[in-house]
Amino acid sequence: MVQKKYVGFICALLLSSNLFALENTDKNLKEIASSQKQWTGIAISEQKRIFVNYPHWSDDVPVSVAELVDGKPVAYPSVSWNNRDNKESFNAIQSVVVDAKNRLWVLDTNNARFKGVQKNGPILFQFDLKTNTKVKAYSFQKETYLKNSYFNDVRIDTNKEIAYITDSGNGALVILDLTTGKSKRVLDNHSSTKSEVDLLVTDGHIWKRSVDADGIALSKDGEYLYYIALSAHTLYRISTDALLDESLSKEALAKKVETIATVPATDGMMFDKDGNLWLGALESNGINMFDTNKKLIRVLQSPNIRWADSFAIDKDGEVYFTTSQISLPKEERGLFQIFSFNPQTIMEK
Repeated sequence: MVQKKYVGFICALLLSSNLFALENTDKNLKEIASSQKQWTGIAISEQKRIFVNYPHWSDDVPVSVAELVDGKPVAYPSVSWNNRDNKESFNAIQSVVVDAKNRLWVLDTNNARFKGVQKNGPILFQFDLKTNTKVKAYSFQKETYLKNSYFNDVRIDTNKEIAYITDSGNGALVILDLTTGKSKRVLDNHSSTKSEVDLLVTDGHIWKRSVDADGIALSKDGEYLYYIALSAHTLYRISTDALLDESLSKEALAKKVETIATVPATDGMMFDKDGNLWLGALESNGINMFDTNKKLIRVLQSPNIRWADSFAIDKDGEVYFTTSQISLPKEERGLFQIFSFNPQTIMEK
């Protein structure tokens, strides 16, 4: 049933009048950096400093967090922070994000090699980019995460000082109040946070995985949180007022979830300043945009876009993304790359 559903989705997608296929668009891509080691997250500061993270999915991890200096990764904020033998150091980083206040956030799953969350639980670190020092490390209440939780991506509401996080190990959203330090788990095992299929066909390979809530994006006005499971094609949103309303029961909150659209499978997601939602196109080696008119547009397609993982945007509107080649066997993987492109240049053509 899952495979038939998947094939049906692809056929419908190809026939959709709202999806505009482009020819190979390598000429629109600019390679920013490459690495022999697998990275996932990317973040860009107001000063266009670029940060990346390497997930602890194997023992072959050079550093957890790095800043690209002249295109080369340098351990951030120090070598010591990236030495797991130290008391205060990174362990299993999944994502890095710079928020609207130019603060760097580093999300540590504390679930190295998917062997289970360690007893101290996930941690969200905040760093001051002026001094390159830790400001705070947020821990989570034990009821907020499960043994197989994998806190995946994070978005920061700088007006309300709230962090929103997806748990892809056991479908849910996690809300962290950055002022009080209190956290809560919502939409736990709700259909919107669970995977819909148990395989994806990407880059010529069948990737057999069932991964829950993954991509997450906060609308520019902060009114809605958009999210999607990795092994899924349904994009959802929910109002942040509902998520923060302590008076709502579990059932009442579930009724606030809105189904937005059927989209190709994506990993990361990101809103730009104009309210367009940028998405990966894992099944077609591309990048999609869900515009303000709720139209899905295929913006880029290239054999070099081998699993667009995470997105970031600089102050000039240039979009950056990592390629993590997750679906490929290790022996078929090439260099892991970071590309950038100018949306305005592409959309004007």
